Amino acid sequence: MSAVCATLQVARSNLAEQAAGRPVKRRGRPPLPEEDLVEAIKTLIGSLPTYGYRRVHALLVRQAREQGLAPPNHKRVYRVMKAHGLLLQRHAGGAEARRHDGRVAVERSNLRWCSDGFEIGCDNGEKVRVAFALDCCDREVLGHVATTEGIKGEDVQDLMITAVEYRFGPVNRLPETIEWLSDNGSGYIAHDTKSLAREMGLEPRTTPVQSPQSNGMAEALVRTIKRDYVRVSPIPDARTVLDSLPLWFEHYNSLHPHKALGCRSPREFIASRQPGSSVRSFRGNNTQLIQDFDWTSTHGLHNMDACPKIRSSTWFSTGLIRVATWLATMCCRSNPACSVMRH
Repeated sequence: MSAVCATLQVARSNLAEQAAGRPVKRRGRPPLPEEDLVEAIKTLIGSLPTYGYRRVHALLVRQAREQGLAPPNHKRVYRVMKAHGLLLQRHAGGAEARRHDGRVAVERSNLRWCSDGFEIGCDNGEKVRVAFALDCCDREVLGHVATTEGIKGEDVQDLMITAVEYRFGPVNRLPETIEWLSDNGSGYIAHDTKSLAREMGLEPRTTPVQSPQSNGMAEALVRTIKRDYVRVSPIPDARTVLDSLPLWFEHYNSLHPHKALGCRSPREFIASRQPGSSVRSFRGNNTQLIQDFDWTSTHGLHNMDACPKIRSSTWFSTGLIRVATWLATMCCRSNPACSVMRH
């Protein structure tokens, strides 16, 4: 036996175990049952089909903490999803040649806000153009405007006002200057837009020409909205999209996990930085956010040019934002020409 093992360069103990025919002992602890985990994963991806294993794991951890249970390990989630064919197809696109060495993210909220626009094509050929404002620290969407026309300077100005009011209330000027990062679209570089921004305490900053990477956080949100919401939702016409946008952005702010935020949603991240505060959620129940959303509680702001009852000069300077909202809604109901809706 010793001569054979020396010739084959194997251990004698190995051959002795094989000759004895004893079963191989499994190392480590036995695997946990997978049935409940598989059902939970299938339930999540049934309503969120674009979520990969990392975001599915984040949602499972959130559910386990709400129920007081031990959260599953992310490696186990990956193994189970792979074994049952639930993983997403890997992205096959190549890396872009352009390199961006700057950093868009900032250390705390209300230091820099970024903005961008995108277009949603409906099944009937209509197009909805959307612009939004995003905090570059906590990734919360501060507001958006949507129209079936092009995004004009007045729309960007309304977006700025909406974002300021969302974070600070109806103030005439911000307590400290906040950078407003955007591309070089005509609505952003208009003289009136920049003047209003500086009057409110925003400092307009534009990206270099042909450098979308310089506004990468806003570009990433555009991709997220199109991938996780537009692609998996019915969009037969512009009205359906306009009605769905508040739901999508509310879900994004309240439930959508971000890797850069520790797999937390923007509002969970904000709450984690404010000890003693609770995460803001619609009707206090994040799990039933979509089912419980009441459209009677959302008010539409309409195109200033199409609504003669409202003028941009009184929109911000008088502080009557809520009254202007109500007047715009009443105007649209009585005036068929007011077809452009803004939230």
